[in-house]
Amino acid sequence: MERYAILVAGGQGLRMGGDVPKQFLPLNGKPVLMHTIERFLEVFPDIHIIIVLPQGQHDYWHALCSKHGFADTFQLALGGPSRFHSVLNGLSAIPAEVSEAVVAVHDGVRPFVSKETLVRCYDEAEHNGTAVPVLPVVETIREILPEGGSRTVPRDNYRLVQTPQVFQLNILRQAYEQPFSAHFTDDASVVESLGIPISLVEGNRENIKLTTPADLLLAHGILEAR
Repeated sequence: MERYAILVAGGQGLRMGGDVPKQFLPLNGKPVLMHTIERFLEVFPDIHIIIVLPQGQHDYWHALCSKHGFADTFQLALGGPSRFHSVLNGLSAIPAEVSEAVVAVHDGVRPFVSKETLVRCYDEAEHNGTAVPVLPVVETIREILPEGGSRTVPRDNYRLVQTPQVFQLNILRQAYEQPFSAHFTDDASVVESLGIPISLVEGNRENIKLTTPADLLLAHGILEAR
């Protein structure tokens, strides 16, 4: 099967506290999004990558590629008003004649997904249709009760969800034919609404989503440790 990756990078960087969208923030001399792209290419050199960016960021992306001598050969798709619509636009960029493929949807600001996680996700999806990387919860969790107060819940019953979330193309296309719902918080929830079970695979702790300034500091630490 062919492999595709839809990299969703529609953030405005507001929680980072600056004017530069988080996917373009410099990390070890080049934008975060370029690090993410390189992770996929290191593992799957022949993968088809689709980058989903807001319309107003396309020219800026081209300029960054020129500045950093980075290959500007990846297909761009338009970011939408929600993640659901952004993924739908990225999915629509896959040629209609392609039918046998495995497609990952990944946060553009998760540059530290490991080779092992990528291989596990694509292999699981190819054989069983779906794959979502997760991690055990190590913190204590408390549930806020509707009537007020809270209670501890058994953390062994929960998992932290990461990306890439990987699916066979026919499953993902069918899922995204549904109308948008506020209950769709990630791609797995869209697919799951069809009654399709979600296969869970082991993720990696370093596969953090860069959202706050503290995350960026942690990212620099991960790079230094490597």
